[in-house]
Amino acid sequence: MSEDKNNFSVTIRVWRQNSPEDEGRMVAYKVEDVSPDMSFLEMLDVLNENLIKKGETPITVESDCREGICGCCGLVVNGDVHGPDKHSTVCQLHMRRFKDGDVITVEPWRVGSFPVIRDLAVNRTALDRIIQAGGYISARTGSSPDANITLVKQNDAEEAMDSAACIGCGACVAACPNGAAMLFVGAKISHMALLPQGKTERMERALNMIEAMDKEGFGNCSNEYECEAVCPKEIKVSNIARMNREFLLANFFSKEGK
Repeated sequence: MSEDKNNFSVTIRVWRQNSPEDEGRMVAYKVEDVSPDMSFLEMLDVLNENLIKKGETPITVESDCREGICGCCGLVVNGDVHGPDKHSTVCQLHMRRFKDGDVITVEPWRVGSFPVIRDLAVNRTALDRIIQAGGYISARTGSSPDANITLVKQNDAEEAMDSAACIGCGACVAACPNGAAMLFVGAKISHMALLPQGKTERMERALNMIEAMDKEGFGNCSNEYECEAVCPKEIKVSNIARMNREFLLANFFSKEGK
């Protein structure tokens, strides 16, 4: 019996998959004495501690900062990407959102380009390869330039910073019915396209990143807006429009130069 009358019990239906080749299955576990002040990941920690005490294999789940910054905690909770709270991550979800006796279903991202590694952990290195395809920016070597020597329009600076807020969690891909990564790629392209430092490789970057995105097998945008709805950093779909403009412009000038 719990010493805290506010504590409660829940049943967790969690996806268990030993390896990428394993078919996987849903397994139910009861977690007792859950504090409403626990984060969702802390509740999973308690569940794993209980499994270890019983000699069972703990559930593999990714986490790092647990402050809504790193984007590792990619889970689908009761069918909602990152859980029921709007524009947040799973580590920011607290058990007060649930009640005694609730059955909570927990799954990994269901995206072909993010294959399951084990249980709730998926391989999101496809996003890393898209970033790598973006290459570098041209910068003069030597001493650091004086502060504010490169002028940037206020609106451009603010939009670039909004785009740069993307944490690469992959929620936009997981929520999209097409498994599209366009909000992620659009944010990365917009970030550098809006700043003077990114102008030199602007066209090459757009072509290379979009080509890499297509090679990874991500779907296309059909204006569902699910990506914007679940993004923990509230990245706007206007970034997708800018990405398309950058791609068309780069395509036009690349063909003109041939």
